[in-house]
Amino acid sequence: MTAKPPSQVWISGASAGIGAALAAAVPFRDARVIDLSRSGGGTAEHVEVDLSDPAGWSRVDLHFEEELKAYEGDRVVFIHNAGTITPIGPADAVDRHAYRRAVLLNSAAPQILGSAFLRAAAHLTCERHLVMLSSGAARTPYAGWSSYTAGKAAVEQWVRTVGMEQAGGCRVIAVAPGVVDTAMQTEIRSTDERAFPAVQRFNDLKRTGALSTPAAAAAGIWSLLERDLPNGACVDLRDL
Repeated sequence: MTAKPPSQVWISGASAGIGAALAAAVPFRDARVIDLSRSGGGTAEHVEVDLSDPAGWSRVDLHFEEELKAYEGDRVVFIHNAGTITPIGPADAVDRHAYRRAVLLNSAAPQILGSAFLRAAAHLTCERHLVMLSSGAARTPYAGWSSYTAGKAAVEQWVRTVGMEQAGGCRVIAVAPGVVDTAMQTEIRSTDERAFPAVQRFNDLKRTGALSTPAAAAAGIWSLLERDLPNGACVDLRDL
């Protein structure tokens, strides 16, 4: 009989950027790491799913349930990293289909998938962690980012609320990694100022070398699992 891994880790959006860096830096020996995304490449195991499509959420729900119903390892971790900045521009001017996709991915998917993980892991007595990727944009509005800022604000309030509910249960936290040099930042810097008036700020951060790397962000995020944070904490790596 094949031994079950002592740690099981899910990372959404682990095919690139911070998600891929998180997958590459899992600090648990012999952990089983599973990527939830449209395109694989970040981990050996990949569940193909479009998290902006509600039809995909049920597949993830069932996957969590099947994987955890007889789990006997030391810990389970779900890091929800997937998100999108697209479309950038005023809410009354951007493509309606892209906007709907962004709202579903940034606002609804974290809540639905987080709820699914908590439900599937509720019977376990091992270490349980649910980590949601947030952003400074959860607290700072930017013209042109309405679906993104609203989505991250929703994530943080969900975490605060569910953290209260999970006292003594699964540890639930949100983390803003800072401004990280990823494909998302490249997209932001290439946006016309008419769609995103604050674009120069992000060009200046790149020019002055003020961006963090995905590897540094991943290391900071993993370190939070060892910190004595209250359940429902929403933290920014730049403040630690």
